[in-house]
Amino acid sequence: MNSVIIGVILMLALSLCRVNVIVAMTLSALTTGLLSGQSLSFTLNTFNDGLSGGAVIALSYAMLGAFAVAISRSGLTDILASSLISKAQNQEKTHQWLKYTVLSLILFASLSSQNLIPVHIAFIPILIPPLLVLLNHFQLDRRAIACILTFGLATAYMVLPYGFGGIYLNTILHHNLIENGLQVEQAKVPLAMLIPALGMVFGLIVAVFYSYRKPRHYNHTATENDTINVENKSKVIWVGSLAIIASLYAQFTTNSMIVGGLIGVLIFTIFGAVKWQESGDLFSRGVAMMAMIGFIMISAQGFAAVIKSTNEVASLVESITSIIGTNKALAAALILFVGLLITMGIGSSFSTVPIIATIFVPLAMSLGFSEMATVALVGTAGALGDAGSPASDSTLGPTSGLNADGQHDHIRDSVIPTFIHFNIPLLIFGWIAAMVL
Repeated sequence: MNSVIIGVILMLALSLCRVNVIVAMTLSALTTGLLSGQSLSFTLNTFNDGLSGGAVIALSYAMLGAFAVAISRSGLTDILASSLISKAQNQEKTHQWLKYTVLSLILFASLSSQNLIPVHIAFIPILIPPLLVLLNHFQLDRRAIACILTFGLATAYMVLPYGFGGIYLNTILHHNLIENGLQVEQAKVPLAMLIPALGMVFGLIVAVFYSYRKPRHYNHTATENDTINVENKSKVIWVGSLAIIASLYAQFTTNSMIVGGLIGVLIFTIFGAVKWQESGDLFSRGVAMMAMIGFIMISAQGFAAVIKSTNEVASLVESITSIIGTNKALAAALILFVGLLITMGIGSSFSTVPIIATIFVPLAMSLGFSEMATVALVGTAGALGDAGSPASDSTLGPTSGLNADGQHDHIRDSVIPTFIHFNIPLLIFGWIAAMVL
C-alpha cells in the first residue's frame, strides 16, 4: 500500500474515533514518513519545518477570535438577536420568512467572501456567533448551516474567476495546465468546471431540504451576552457597523486577516464600545476561542510537508496507470479518487493542484481526454476533499463560528456532513464532465 493512502486513511479513521485531530495528524504524518522509507528523525524534521507554514493562519484566527469577543462584549450581538427573535415570535408566516431570510443571508455572505468581497473565512467568526441564539430559536440543524457555509466557500472559487476564484482558476489551475503541456484558453477553464459545480448545488439542496431539514434542539448556554446592559444602543450599532466594515476592508486591501481583526478591535476600544482595560482580556479569550482551529491548521501544514517529501504521489499514479490501461472511464474515476485523498491530507485545493497537475495532465492527454475534460479532471481532483477534510478552511471556518457555544463538533457536524453532501456528488459530476466534455 502507498504510504500517502495509509497516512490519510489513518488520519480520517483516528478522527472518526474521536481522537483529537491534532494528535491524529501528527501520528499519521509520522506513519506516512516511516512507511515511505524515511528515518524517524528526517520525518520529524520535515514535519517541524512544515509547521511554520501554519503560524500566520493560526495568528489570524486568534485575531479574528479577539474581534468576535469584542463584538460580543459591546452588546451588538444582544441587540441583533433580540430584534430578530422579537420579529420571529410574531406569527408563523413571519417565522418561516425570517428563517429562510437568515439562511439566504448566510449563503450570500459565504459566496461573496470568495469573489465579491474576497475575505475568505474572516466573516464567519464575526457573523455566525451573534446568530446562534436565533438559529437555536428556529431549531435549525447546524449541520445544514455548515453545509451552506462550505458550499459558498468551495463552489464560488470553482466557477467564478474573480477574487479567490481568479487565483484558483487562472493563477493556479490554468497556469499549471499550461506548464504541463495542455494548451487551453483561460476563458474555457471556468466553463469546464460548471458540471462539477452542479454537483455541489445538488449536494446543498439535499443537505438543506432533506438530510437536515428536521428541527434540532440546542441548549441555550449562559454567556456574558446574557448579562450585558446596553445603555446606548445607537452608539453600539454605529460603532459595531464601522468596526465590521473597516475590518473587512482592511483585510481585503492588505490581504491579511491579522490586520483586519486588529483594526476591528481598535475601533471598538477607541470609540469606547469596549473598555480599554478589557483589551488584554479580548485577546486572551480570542486565543482561547480559536486555539484548537489554529493548531489544527498548523498541524495540517506539517502533515502536508511530509506527504510532499515522500514523493509517493507519483508512484501512486504509476500504480493506477498499470491498472487502467486504456480504460478512460476507470482512469477518470481513479484520477478523481487520488485527488480526493491528496486534498483530504493536505487540506487545501490551492496546494493540491500544483502537485497533481504535473502527473495528471500528461496522463489525461495520453489517454485521449479532450482539453475541457482534462481541465475538469484536474480542477475537480484539486477541489475534491477541500469540503470534507478535517484540516480544510472550508470545514474549520464553519466550525469556528458554529461551535462558539461548544455545541458543534468539528468532525461529526462539519467534516462528515460536508464530505457526504459535496465530495460524493463532486466525484460523480466530475466523472460525468470528464466523459461528456
